[in-house]
Amino acid sequence: MTAGLQTSLFDTTDAGPVLTSMTAGIRRTELSDGAWVDVRPGWLQGSVDVFDALRTQVPWRAEERRMYDATVAVPRLLAMYLGNDRLPHPILDVARDALSAHYRSALPGGFETAGLCLYRDGNDSVAWHGDRIGRGRTHDTLVAILSLGAPRPLLLRPYGGGASRRFVLGSGDLLVMGGSCQRTWEHAVPKASGVGPRVSVQFRPAGVF
Repeated sequence: MTAGLQTSLFDTTDAGPVLTSMTAGIRRTELSDGAWVDVRPGWLQGSVDVFDALRTQVPWRAEERRMYDATVAVPRLLAMYLGNDRLPHPILDVARDALSAHYRSALPGGFETAGLCLYRDGNDSVAWHGDRIGRGRTHDTLVAILSLGAPRPLLLRPYGGGASRRFVLGSGDLLVMGGSCQRTWEHAVPKASGVGPRVSVQFRPAGVF
């Protein structure tokens, strides 16, 4: 087990990492304007092993972005896998296929890409945003997030501001944003004092960034 990472005893399996049922234990939260969020706690069992493998084996890269009159470091490390790329762990292929099958009626084309973020500690974060580059700007779509490692809150609020909703994702938990969520709501991972590292795997359909 990674130092500083707390996890449930139920997260350990003798057979290696496995996915649990998508239909049992999933909870949907209806938001506004046709947006919704599904949460499936403990979807991936054996998640600590997957977290350790991704943290050490993925070719993480640091990026910089222009903000106002300065160039600043993006406060997390990134990796991107397109539809034809080999994913960095076999369970991620299984997860992508399972998500595509479960949400086929809402997303006929299925999930294709996988974007990974490494939050090295509580100083790493992501600001308020929606995945609105491409199809997500004009059409309903789905974005699925598999969380691995230290628990972190994911916040959602209506686009442009308003009261936020808070979802704390532990290692192996799944959160899916659907409907109009990328257009009408924003999400963020705020800084958090004293927390350990976390990997976020975001599955998206083609043409959504």
